[in-house]
Amino acid sequence: MPELPPVPELLATAVQALGGKERVGQVTMATAVDHAIDTKEHLAVQAGTGTGKSLAYLVPSLRHAVRTGRTVVVSTATIALQRQLVDRDLPRLSEALSKPLGRAAKFAILKGRNNYLCLNKINSVIPDEPAEAELFDALAISRLGREVQRLNEWASDTETGDRDEIVPGVTDRAWRQVSVSSRECLGKSRCPFGQDCYAERARAESAQADVVVTNHALLAIDAISGIQVLPEHDVVVIDEAHELVDRVTGVATAELASSAISAAARRCTKLIDEQEVDRLEGAAEAWHEALEDLPATRWERLPDGIAPVLALVRDAAWNARTALAPQGGTTQQGDPESAAARTQALAAIDEVHDSAVRALTAFDEPDPANRRDVIWLSADEMRGVTRRSLRMAPLSVGGLLRSRLFGTATVVLTSATLQIGGSFDGLAITWGLPAQSSARGDTGTANGAEAPSDADKVRWSSLDVGSPFDHAKSGILYVAKHLPAPGRDGLAPAYLDEIERLITAAGGRTLGLFSSMRAAKAATEALRERLDTPVLCQGDDSTGALVRKFADDPETSLFGTLSLWQGVDVPGPSLSLVILDRIPFPRPDDPLLTARQRAVESRGGNGFMAVAANHAALLLAQGTGRLLRSVDDRGVVAVLDSRLATARYGGYLRASLPPYWETSDPEVVVKALKRLTANAV
Repeated sequence: MPELPPVPELLATAVQALGGKERVGQVTMATAVDHAIDTKEHLAVQAGTGTGKSLAYLVPSLRHAVRTGRTVVVSTATIALQRQLVDRDLPRLSEALSKPLGRAAKFAILKGRNNYLCLNKINSVIPDEPAEAELFDALAISRLGREVQRLNEWASDTETGDRDEIVPGVTDRAWRQVSVSSRECLGKSRCPFGQDCYAERARAESAQADVVVTNHALLAIDAISGIQVLPEHDVVVIDEAHELVDRVTGVATAELASSAISAAARRCTKLIDEQEVDRLEGAAEAWHEALEDLPATRWERLPDGIAPVLALVRDAAWNARTALAPQGGTTQQGDPESAAARTQALAAIDEVHDSAVRALTAFDEPDPANRRDVIWLSADEMRGVTRRSLRMAPLSVGGLLRSRLFGTATVVLTSATLQIGGSFDGLAITWGLPAQSSARGDTGTANGAEAPSDADKVRWSSLDVGSPFDHAKSGILYVAKHLPAPGRDGLAPAYLDEIERLITAAGGRTLGLFSSMRAAKAATEALRERLDTPVLCQGDDSTGALVRKFADDPETSLFGTLSLWQGVDVPGPSLSLVILDRIPFPRPDDPLLTARQRAVESRGGNGFMAVAANHAALLLAQGTGRLLRSVDDRGVVAVLDSRLATARYGGYLRASLPPYWETSDPEVVVKALKRLTANAV
């Protein structure tokens, strides 16, 4: 094969063909990614909004795939970015580079099996079990019926079976009626629709692709299960890498609820002896009673009387499993519909059994800092029904990522936000990578985590390619130093007065980011009475619809919570002011983050800085990053939490933010907003 043009030349060709302009940061990043692929050294790249990082990693990835015949996996955290890559960036890039690369590059998208329509399930009469609350909710059942009818109509037209095609979307409950998990799947060879299976077709297409776009969850499943889900690959690019640990943790989290045990028992009806079904139902009742009077909190050990009940659940599930899969585990018996019912029952039983075993063995290690899992009891209320469940999440996923991800491929991690407190180490250690330097400028930020023992075998480098934005000239970071520190009793009157003053000066055009939905709703209710401009609140409509309304009307303000901190992209005059009500520290009763904090402290580190402050810094960087989305944007980020200016950790948090011009003078900010408003009219 003739030698392919170097990456800078390919990038220039692509940028020209796509009608863009060369950006220094983009060229620097593309060259660094190419170098990482060649040297097999992992790379973390912080690339600010507007850098064009998608092209910067796609161009060297396509060159590598075409040159070697090996697949590159690109993993994202959000559906929006997946769609951008597959629907816009990759088709245009493949066409633009087809001549210099010698052929059009092939690409595919791959999701988890439960994201695709199951032809066997939709053509069978195996119903899913209704949720407990829905058994008494005629409205919910009616809505479910309408959605399932719409899914059946869609099923006759779809070519991909991909859930994301359905607009407007359907509830998870409805989608489960027409989909299966990998555990519930009969398998291509046994399924009567195996040859036409949408999930299998997507997997076959991905095996032939140069670049496969997937999500962090599927990447985690591929790593955790030990079963190859993704095609053979030697390079992984992780975009939105700041969310990697949370997404992997989510996949590795399990729960055990009495409703799940009962649902598993019902699935076994008519498939095994009634005696075994009754035993499983009895275990569900015992588990419900055992949890009924316990407080919703983290468990340091198994409470009195819990171990025997867990053993009862485990044994009942194992007996049911044995009855379902006799003779060495063979489950595919009889007609396809019967086989599918048996497979789905087995999947439900396995989940119950494995969760019970996981909970029973969680405290075998006496040292809490060395335990694999964090266990807590949660109590969630829905439609007046309190649902109690035991949840289990890994204390750390660093070891898993180090061995199953960084140990098997060259990994490039990128995001607009990777440096915390001015260093890549905070995130790198949670990924399982060794710290780049043992020396730190502020010992208060030390996290106490030791570098992996095989650190000399794990090589990685970091790079900040900056941003095309001139933050100091385009934006103001205003910290309302004169306000009292936030309390636990909701928004103080002084906060509401400050918000009113700022939004009035901005003429609307405000994104209000609140640390809780309670605060967002309280602010919405109060400000709707005080302002002459409209205020939307998250939950009034779908998030996508609200963001569109916000973008279309410059005088409108939008208030919301966590998902808006990271998911809003509104360039132009509709957004001139971002308000953050408080530093987004995790809740002090968050069981997982509290356990991680204590684990750091047990090794002599500063748990607050390593966990709580890093968590807050990451969200602050994401939230403040909503302001400037194009080079022409101007505006103010207003943080109402005075601790950002007065607390010892304030400097560490500010070092994680874009380099805006800073002030604590409200008069300066009000005048600036009024000028922006006047110029926008």
